[in-house]
Amino acid sequence: MSTPASTDNAAGSVSGAGVETAPRGRGARLVAPLAALAVSALIPLVPGLPQFWITLLNYIGLYALVAIGLVVLTGVGGMTSFGQAMFVGAGAYTTAILTTRYGVNPWLALPAALAVTGVFAWGVGAVTLRLSGHYLPLATIAWNISFFYIVGNLDLFAKFDGISGIPPIAIGGFAFSDGPSLYYLIWGAVALAVIATLNLLDSRVGRAIRALRGGVVAAESFGVDTGRARILAFVYAALLAGLSGWLYAHLQRAVNPSPFGLNASIEYLLMAVVGGAGSVWGAILGAGLVTIIRDQLQDWLPWLIGARGNFEAIAFGVILVLLLQNARDGLWPHVLRLCKARPATRCHHAEAGELAPRARSAGEQRADAPVLAVRDLRKQFGGLVAVNDLSFAVGRREIVGLIGPNGAGKSTTFDLVTGVTPPTSGDIRYFGEEATGERARVIARRGVARTFQHVRLAAGMSVIENVALGAHLRGHAGAVGAVLRLDRAEEARIFAEAHRQLGRVGLADLADRPAVSLALGQQRIVEIARALCLDPSMLLLDEPAAGLRHREKKQLAALLRQLRDEGLSILLVEHDMDFVMGLTDRLVVMEFGSRLAEGTPEEIRNNPAVLEAYLGGVA
Repeated sequence: MSTPASTDNAAGSVSGAGVETAPRGRGARLVAPLAALAVSALIPLVPGLPQFWITLLNYIGLYALVAIGLVVLTGVGGMTSFGQAMFVGAGAYTTAILTTRYGVNPWLALPAALAVTGVFAWGVGAVTLRLSGHYLPLATIAWNISFFYIVGNLDLFAKFDGISGIPPIAIGGFAFSDGPSLYYLIWGAVALAVIATLNLLDSRVGRAIRALRGGVVAAESFGVDTGRARILAFVYAALLAGLSGWLYAHLQRAVNPSPFGLNASIEYLLMAVVGGAGSVWGAILGAGLVTIIRDQLQDWLPWLIGARGNFEAIAFGVILVLLLQNARDGLWPHVLRLCKARPATRCHHAEAGELAPRARSAGEQRADAPVLAVRDLRKQFGGLVAVNDLSFAVGRREIVGLIGPNGAGKSTTFDLVTGVTPPTSGDIRYFGEEATGERARVIARRGVARTFQHVRLAAGMSVIENVALGAHLRGHAGAVGAVLRLDRAEEARIFAEAHRQLGRVGLADLADRPAVSLALGQQRIVEIARALCLDPSMLLLDEPAAGLRHREKKQLAALLRQLRDEGLSILLVEHDMDFVMGLTDRLVVMEFGSRLAEGTPEEIRNNPAVLEAYLGGVA
């Protein structure tokens, strides 16, 4: 889009954007921003206010809609897009064509514009989101350039001449045909987008999107369909852009390809980064600052320099570099610090009721098969054999330790049996049912939960939100229910369960702390609480005692024994031999990817092969 004064757009990039924790106990935190929105409603009533400023605020509102979508997509979901302008264009051209050529009422053209934008985004996302790293933003650049030249060269879109004569939006006999009337419509849409986005992020679906920044492997291991979460974030951001395009078309009463090029997409991303790519309110702040500063630079720089030209692009680039050097998370976190805003806390309702248990398969309900049976498991990475024809089993109510030196293949074995990595050959069965080659989220549905050798908690989430992620498969509310806030009863049960599991591991008093602020040992315990939220039948723990003090190790061992006595089967990798020997029922010793020995801790301690391999013992 173009503001009243034309300009070139400064490029920006996402770097180190912090993710704002989803709203919890939001009443107090919403007072100031909502009060600001309420006060802004009085702006058009200010006597003598120049029409230009109302127009500028209208454009800020349109830009804010797109930037809010980028918060979900980029700041929260971790997917950088340089293609949002094409979705704005999709919404704008859809309503332009329908209203000018077919006489469709603009209000009826709105759902059509959103549907076209959503389907378009789904198609683009289905192809593009398979990419990762720098390939994803590069692909969105290619899509946006293609869109620009398609609408500029096809008769359907009136080529570069564009479509004019778009009718105004009207209700009854009242037409939103001037700046002040459209001001309320645009900022009403912004208010609804803020509420919808905050609701979405504060939900089961929102946690799945936010978990993407903590790593796909961890999210999939608790049943999150990360592909679906990525496409949902992509389509949601596109829908907000499409809504902005619909409003833009009826504000301008004409559309052409110019406002929907790559420069516009770069500027949208810049707005999100400047305000704070992890904050919904930061998106509005960024949209306002970028638009106003750009406009003022256009007025003042020619006067200061004494010559006309696009000097504002140079000045804007310098400002951006300084901002990213001194406020990498954007400006909104600094605003919160200036306002001395306190972290919100969630009220944990014991009366919320118990969360429904995870659905058990037929195999889980039988008692005649081992929980896990691995036979001739093999994994090759080129010429390297990481796991070599390994066989072992874990029975019900049993704690089995997988031990061996670094590089023995223990963590690779964990990845194989939890579906993170597909095996080259061999057989994996849970409760007697074939599970070889299944994805991690499918293995999670079988009642298998795990922790990781290197802690994988979502950095932008609190302790209890990370734990609640483990209950993903025990909830059912979707995106629509989240946006409309119809999922509150289920959310209350999920967080009551998360709080119960935190109490179980002794960390209930840290529930509302940022997860990354905890010591490494505490983060490992948080991972165990998250795993327990799955309501598992089997627990796989990768070095759970690493980073714990002696007393904490004793408490962990007591907890694991209690879980075993309650019916849970446990497979763990651990290097602390005192911890392992005093806890496990059986041990499997690995060396160079193969099974060296298997038996009780006492048998392993006195096994000649183990003694020889470890030059005097494994202790």
